[in-house]
Amino acid sequence: MKLFGSSLILAGTALGAGMLAIPMVLAQFGFLVSAGLMFVIFLGTTYAALLLAEACTKSQESTGMSSVAFFTLGRKGMHFINVLFYLLLACLMIAYIIGIGDLLHTMLGQVGINLSPVVGYTLFSLVMGLIVVAGKNYVDQLNRGLFILMVVMLFVVIFSLMGNINLSYLSQESSFSFSDVVQYSAVIFTSFASMVVIPSLVSYNHEANEKQIRNMVLLGSVIPLVCYLTWLFAVIGNLGVDKVSQFENISQLIAAFGGEATTIKTVVAIFSALALITSYLGVSMALYDQNRDAITSNPMKAYGLTFILPLILATLFSSQFVSMLDYAGMVLVFLAIWGPLAMVVKVRKPDFEQVKFENTYTVGGGQAALGGTFVFGALIFVSWFMG
Repeated sequence: MKLFGSSLILAGTALGAGMLAIPMVLAQFGFLVSAGLMFVIFLGTTYAALLLAEACTKSQESTGMSSVAFFTLGRKGMHFINVLFYLLLACLMIAYIIGIGDLLHTMLGQVGINLSPVVGYTLFSLVMGLIVVAGKNYVDQLNRGLFILMVVMLFVVIFSLMGNINLSYLSQESSFSFSDVVQYSAVIFTSFASMVVIPSLVSYNHEANEKQIRNMVLLGSVIPLVCYLTWLFAVIGNLGVDKVSQFENISQLIAAFGGEATTIKTVVAIFSALALITSYLGVSMALYDQNRDAITSNPMKAYGLTFILPLILATLFSSQFVSMLDYAGMVLVFLAIWGPLAMVVKVRKPDFEQVKFENTYTVGGGQAALGGTFVFGALIFVSWFMG
């Protein structure tokens, strides 16, 4: 159950961003093109996540990304990785906080409570922070319950929408160019960004063997892919490519189901909130561990850096939900693809001292897979500038 819960933390961390942004970003390309692009990116990010898990099991005291980077890439490599890691987590935290504030404002407004987005996401962040500081076991248990509820809500929505699926919508495509696909690929890439919690989870499951570590990462990656494809199928099949492409935020997506029963709108809103909360829990846990690992061992100072500073930044960038995911995608190429690749090249050298766990993990595929991973990262990186 501990390993299963860890897989759900991985999956939940990815789902918040992707589940809410993917329909708005991918609808313009149609379902078939979107599904193909998503599957390719899934393969690349999953293999890179396995590489990071390997590096974590073979390095000393890898409670956070900072320690893993130091023991594998040295002090300069650690500083470089830390800067990228903080940029990524800051962008993700801001995106989730903005989304949560928007949802709370909309949902409470429907029952007559006028709560501003700023007040909503401030109260939420401070309370969630107390749970994260209390320990990974509490995060695991809360996330497990929220994730299962979220999946139940997702399938309630999907089964309700399946009766209105228009198959002609699924073969629709808007007029788009290759550069349009490229421009938004970073957002899709970010939608599988659960790797930020891998150092925390490998430490949490320090007694796990090689097969268990591998399966934890694979299950945590496959669940978001299945959910994304099913959700995209339901949204595009009901609303059509042209309509979904015009949405700019989460509230508009939910409002589009106005023609459906009120119950469906409510379930979609609750599901969206749960998706954001599970992602927020995973990312904030990773950021808290990183702060404890790289900056201060004082829990109160780490709490302030993890939960109060992003609130200030979210207020400054309050209308940049999708943009923040786009920025995070660029940082993620270095951090989630090339970073783990460089770490694994180092730990596989004969002279590297592996002193972390009794059960270390080595990803299959050999040099060919490592080369493919480098090319995958290069394509994402270059294509972003082409967009």
